[in-house]
Amino acid sequence: MPKTKYPIFKCLHRGQKGFTLIELLIVIAILGIIAAVVIPNLGRFMGRGKVEAANTEAHNVQTAVTACMVENNWTSCSGAVGPGNASAITGGTPAVAPELGTEPHAFFTGNLQATYTIGNGEITNAVAESGGKWAGLTWTDAGWAESTT
Repeated sequence: MPKTKYPIFKCLHRGQKGFTLIELLIVIAILGIIAAVVIPNLGRFMGRGKVEAANTEAHNVQTAVTACMVENNWTSCSGAVGPGNASAITGGTPAVAPELGTEPHAFFTGNLQATYTIGNGEITNAVAESGGKWAGLTWTDAGWAESTT
């Protein structure tokens, strides 16, 4: 066999022309099976991530409300907080300030994707922004969950 200038490239021997049709079909079938297993799991994984992110936001809002209550020496507070809305969160006794106004936003960063109703210092309800990231989720006593409707 003559030496080639590029030893990395080996010449095919007679009769060797590449992969057979059967070999290519087997590889395609294996890739199809892998795709059939991975794609449904990926969809479930992404759905779970949306719920977890929404519940994380709710937890951050609850932490911000608690921090606000501690800083203002409130025993409870009520009102609503949401995107572009920090509507009149009022503190309980002893109320250092009668209305908190936009103060809850000082305790967390980022844009909220839902409006949270606060009662006695706890989140009592939440409504997702229409067309927002949490669209399709509903608020339950345990937090955000996938809508069943």
